[in-house]
Amino acid sequence: MGLTGCVASIIAWDRHSHILDIAQLEFLTGCFEGRPSDCHPHQLWDFSFAGADIDKSLLPLHHNFTVDLVGQVHQWAHYASSVLPRTPASATLTAWWIGINDTGDVLGHNITDFGAFWREEMASYFGAVELAYAHDLRGSYLFINVPPEDRSPNNLGKSSAPAIAARIEEYNAALAAYVKDFAQSHPDMNVMTFDAHTWFNDILDNAKNYHNTTG
Repeated sequence: MGLTGCVASIIAWDRHSHILDIAQLEFLTGCFEGRPSDCHPHQLWDFSFAGADIDKSLLPLHHNFTVDLVGQVHQWAHYASSVLPRTPASATLTAWWIGINDTGDVLGHNITDFGAFWREEMASYFGAVELAYAHDLRGSYLFINVPPEDRSPNNLGKSSAPAIAARIEEYNAALAAYVKDFAQSHPDMNVMTFDAHTWFNDILDNAKNYHNTTG
């Protein structure tokens, strides 16, 4: 997808031996099936759940077994934070990538004030981030925004595409503001962002440059 090299250069990948994933970054680490402790040189502890939204109190679960982001972090805090291997903060990266489902799922709900809704979402999102921080998950936090899902094959040509684009723009703006505030209030942390939206737009606009012409 063209993401690997850019992210790796931003986060000085070789310095991080343990990665906690509140997203889905297996392809970055080469750590797929099996036990995370068997992955070398980068252990990947993955608490993400495909199809999750941020908070089930704001958007309903896709399935009764889905674990929302808030629940994922609570699971980590309750079951794993005290038993997973601990490494120096300088060697620990936590990746946060959420929002694709949220920006699509809101289309089926009667939300009249999206500005207020995204603030509620971010309050839940960064409540989870603060919980991780409070349980001594320190070092580097990488926040990735929502790519242009309105341009995905599933949405091309659909009347809902402009609305999806608008929701993504709102979400990404809210995320950027909250990341900035978090970085300012946590000077001990190395807070980074990756603009997946701009990156994937560039790939779609210049597909031949990336040797991707299959659509």
